[in-house]
Amino acid sequence: MIEKVIESWHQLLRGEYPSGLDGLLADDVVFYSPVVFTPQQGKELAKLYLGAAGGVFGNASSGQGQSSGGGLQYTRQIMSGDSAMLEFEATMQGKYVNGVDIIRCNAEGKIAEFKVLLRPLQAVNLVHQQMQAMLEKMKSRS
Repeated sequence: MIEKVIESWHQLLRGEYPSGLDGLLADDVVFYSPVVFTPQQGKELAKLYLGAAGGVFGNASSGQGQSSGGGLQYTRQIMSGDSAMLEFEATMQGKYVNGVDIIRCNAEGKIAEFKVLLRPLQAVNLVHQQMQAMLEKMKSRS
């Protein structure tokens, strides 16, 4: 089942998944951010953080690999059972960013858990600054 979820995730990032994040995320999804200490629980918070990440990484200049639809490039996928690990790379402000998305789906084929890990430290600090700015920008539009 995870293969279908990941296929839908890639379609979403290319703008080809009509139901958007609402169609992919479970209502009780838990999002683990590399820049926020506490897990973000629920679809609305997960959508907020994933939307901000899309804005941040969509502006990154990309390297090689399978495109996510923005500056972030997925370079490797590992899938088993209900879980997947997607490794990605990007360059932001001349800094190399490397990380993984760890995604777990539920029995209904919705994303139940989304965890993002980043390296190196300079990338974590840069992404933190840019995510904070993007979240503030998004909240001011509401």
